Amino acid sequence: MSNVRIPAAVCSAVTEILEGSHDTLNALFETAGAPGEPPELAHHSKWKTWMQRAGNDPKVDSLQFLGCLIEEFMDLPPVDSSDGTDLFGVKTTSPLEAYNKQRDRLNQVLEEHGFRYYRGGRVLLDGSPEPIPQSVPVNTNDEGSIPSNIEDLLRIIVRGLPRAMQPLTHRRKDAQPLAFTSEYDIQDLLHALMRPWISDIRPEEFTPSYAGCNTRMDFLLPAHNLVIETKRVRSKSHANKVGDELIIDIEHYRRHSACDHLWCVVYDPELYISNPQGLIRDLEGQRTTPDGMVQVKVFVFGASA
Repeated sequence: MSNVRIPAAVCSAVTEILEGSHDTLNALFETAGAPGEPPELAHHSKWKTWMQRAGNDPKVDSLQFLGCLIEEFMDLPPVDSSDGTDLFGVKTTSPLEAYNKQRDRLNQVLEEHGFRYYRGGRVLLDGSPEPIPQSVPVNTNDEGSIPSNIEDLLRIIVRGLPRAMQPLTHRRKDAQPLAFTSEYDIQDLLHALMRPWISDIRPEEFTPSYAGCNTRMDFLLPAHNLVIETKRVRSKSHANKVGDELIIDIEHYRRHSACDHLWCVVYDPELYISNPQGLIRDLEGQRTTPDGMVQVKVFVFGASA
């Protein structure tokens, strides 16, 4: 049980985002596991006092309690249908903008006091292992699966990239469709899909020099000693060079002290690679030399989901 004291500043910040009647918030606190009867105090003081009481009660899992209180606010932003102006055309603060400011402030207060919020009502102390998501987007091959470790999670995200692209390339009427025409496009989508689950993602970190030059990693996940490298096949001639490019990348990455695992994600929308399974077999596995060792995984996928 996480018997962690909830600082007064955190209690105040949470109180600022609570909305509803006394009966509504009484039910929320009781469902979250608040101990005892509701304090007989004014609205603002009541919730702050009750939170502090819960944080000091050894029978209460204070981190779970805190997560339950803020889960709906953190995970459910308002629907913003305004155009940012009032009836007279004067620019106003939209509900979504106001929400984002409140959410950023709460996140800042939590982090200043050694806490970190994760989707699904999970609050952990800084330095604790990241929780495995309770549910994540899956493709048809992973339907119903629940990841048990970071590799399972990343495998679902990577294999689901074509499905994630589909609603962005076929958008609603008058909405600008997105075209995944460069490696940067693939990197941005992958980055966006990872961010809710992985707190420390470092894009474009340099690798140690190999053959007189160095290169930038696409993504380094230092907590997991894992690097992700993306490629987009541009033409038939480029398809013939992708394997050689990845071999050079592997030589760079195995020299990096924070890279034990390398995932190579190759997007081939026109199916220019004639033998993707051969490419995977040639590159996957443990690559060891006196300079270092790295475990390589390769994914090759086209445009269809």
